[in-house]
Amino acid sequence: MARWCYRHRLVVLLLWVGALLGLGAAASTAGTDYANVFSLPNTDSKRAYDQMEKAFPERAGDTDTVVWKVDTGTVRDQSVQSRIQPVLEKIGKMAGVGGVTSPYAGDRGAAQISANGRIAYAQITFAKQANAVPKQLVQDVVDTAQGARSGGLHVELGGQAIQRVQEPPTGLAEMIGILAAAVVLFLAFGSLFAMLLPIGIAIFGVGTGLFSTQLLSHVTSVPDLAPLLATLIGLGVGIDYALFIVTRHRRGILRGMAPEESAVTALNTSGRAVLFAGGTVCIALAGMLVTNLRFLDGVVIGTSLTVVFSVLAAVTLLPALLGFLGSRVLSRRQRRKLAAEGPEPERSSGFAARWSASVQKRPRSIAVMAVVVMAILAIPVLSLRLGATDQGNDDASTTTRKAYDLLAEGFGPGFNGPLQVVSTSGDTNKLVQGIRATDGVAQVAALPPAQGVTVIQVVPTTSPQSEKTDQLIDTLRDKVIPDAGAQAHVGGVTAISKDFSTVTGDRLPLFIATIIGLGFLLLMVAFRSLVVPLTAALMNLIAAAASFGVLVAIFQWGWGLSLLGLGKEGPINAFLPVIMLSLLFGLSMDYQVFLVSRMHEEWVHTKDNARAVRVGLAETSRVINSAALIMVCVFLAFVLSGDSGAAMAGVGLAAAVALDAFILRTALVPAAMHLLGKSNWWLPAGLEKRLPHLAVEPAEEAESLPRASAGGSTVVHGFVRDAEGAPVDGAVLTLLSKGGRQLDRVTSLADGSYIVSVPAPGTYLLSATASSYGARARHVIVTDEPLVHDLELTEGEVDAVN
Repeated sequence: MARWCYRHRLVVLLLWVGALLGLGAAASTAGTDYANVFSLPNTDSKRAYDQMEKAFPERAGDTDTVVWKVDTGTVRDQSVQSRIQPVLEKIGKMAGVGGVTSPYAGDRGAAQISANGRIAYAQITFAKQANAVPKQLVQDVVDTAQGARSGGLHVELGGQAIQRVQEPPTGLAEMIGILAAAVVLFLAFGSLFAMLLPIGIAIFGVGTGLFSTQLLSHVTSVPDLAPLLATLIGLGVGIDYALFIVTRHRRGILRGMAPEESAVTALNTSGRAVLFAGGTVCIALAGMLVTNLRFLDGVVIGTSLTVVFSVLAAVTLLPALLGFLGSRVLSRRQRRKLAAEGPEPERSSGFAARWSASVQKRPRSIAVMAVVVMAILAIPVLSLRLGATDQGNDDASTTTRKAYDLLAEGFGPGFNGPLQVVSTSGDTNKLVQGIRATDGVAQVAALPPAQGVTVIQVVPTTSPQSEKTDQLIDTLRDKVIPDAGAQAHVGGVTAISKDFSTVTGDRLPLFIATIIGLGFLLLMVAFRSLVVPLTAALMNLIAAAASFGVLVAIFQWGWGLSLLGLGKEGPINAFLPVIMLSLLFGLSMDYQVFLVSRMHEEWVHTKDNARAVRVGLAETSRVINSAALIMVCVFLAFVLSGDSGAAMAGVGLAAAVALDAFILRTALVPAAMHLLGKSNWWLPAGLEKRLPHLAVEPAEEAESLPRASAGGSTVVHGFVRDAEGAPVDGAVLTLLSKGGRQLDRVTSLADGSYIVSVPAPGTYLLSATASSYGARARHVIVTDEPLVHDLELTEGEVDAVN
């Protein structure tokens, strides 16, 4: 497939451009129909909502608030009314505004003025829900209301529709993330064309995924958070997947391969790992479905579609683009050096090789240090509290946060999150008296009954995010309502948030068990081992605990919130653990696949665990760290999205990826694998026979298994020496086919000499290892004549053929 895409590159490019433009045009024509469906079957708040919907079916539009405060006098002063009243009338006449409830409208409006008379509010009801209200209309409302400000009169606005217009321009976070990724890619590659390749692949993957999600929003419930999260994860995996393949392709060209062969080899090795990694991400995302929360179904659809398109772009569009570039995927300096000096030796060097050797020498101390760091970071997770963020968590400079604070100042902190006790039978007066006598209740008001349903508005004395408000809800449900002998349910946004947190927390263990179990099975089948997937599962749990510890410290404890400009501390969004764990487990599985697949490839060739771990880490740590750095940049850019949920997810995922790549995959995993030794690759024989074969590495080609023919066999012989030229006694030399099949294995003699049998002319892999030396592997080309091939082993050297 890679070769076909490389040779028919123009066709492939046109197909992708046509798909992107076609889906874009269709999505633009159809528009969006995102809907936040917080359906929580069998919860008390859902029953309250159902009863209210029957009694008050016309309450469809979004209701926002205009709040004003005077420094001196009261809001009833004629000077204040003369500025505010015309503004409210003007807003009420705007097309798209259903009505305005003013505090100056008789006795009913008097309740909208604070007890000290210095703060008042008006409610603006739009004709549509917040997502459907045109931004220009909302902006006109904001400008008109704030036009009434004067020296001693402060006017602020709050509500969902108002919050939309104060968000940064759409695409700002994405653009900053892409620019940051471009800088990292340019530093890694040193080539403009090579830098543009992963970004182009990510743009095609994210674009087609988002347009498809937008079209699907018309036939299924997709929350407005889904496209934002899909963009976040799509940019990350799209750039990373292309980065892995391009890195392998560039390495092949530098080793002397023709561009086409290098591209095909890169896709047949790293491309396979990309397919497998993309599959694990989708499986981890699909794990959200076991929570049975309808709100997350649309998130699964949007993010999974984007990942699928990113993988497809990486394995089809990328080889086509590599065909257009040819050797220009290298920098000019690399091309000049290649032309002047020929192919580079196949050797891992630099910091990655030195670090890999250090891990091999001191695995126990490195593992202990890594565990201690992760444990310290995980400590805050013990105080994790799930809930819902609201406009009280917005930045202090925003009008929504100022309106929230003014309402809390004038009418009490519970005014921003009133409870609705929906009664269908029983003595309503007795219920109202019982609620009024309950600790933690500031105000109680029963609305006129409709269709046998009475709604009692309850204003707590504490804020919506306070634990005491949660305790009040439990008290009303468990004690007050039963004592009054009424059939009633506690609803409202605050109660819904509490129930959502409870349901999410209850289903979290099942969700974690599901995605860890599926990941374990996939890795076991791929790497034919029980220990490798067990290690991966344990590392995923450690990464999750540490990343949530960072999240709690920042967003719940407020450490560094002001520096990040992320508003006020509060509980962690209830939906975030499920979404973040899905993405984290999927992404960490990516790094595990890329790291261990290279180790497994070396293990198959040499059966030397120490060498396999050392070479795998030396050859993949740099690209994994580059990929992680790109992900961190992309995720942190979403702090600028203006959406508190996306900002929280961005910071959490950035922390998770950084800890996973720079501590777990670079230090703890290889250290643990060195300590475990050959048991890393243990699989019971009975299980080996029953498991299907799903190799991440390419299958061995038929031509790489030469058969001995009459007069066709020959030998490779020579000497094994150290750096000073002294013979190496007891070195193990292994001859393997190109696919990794062992053909012969011998030990060098006292004078360092060796001889291995070759079944037929062809290209083979000859590896040499000795206990007190490094290891070396070379491709050898054998003709009809015996081949003389000397090898030099150097202490601590990492040298491997890919």
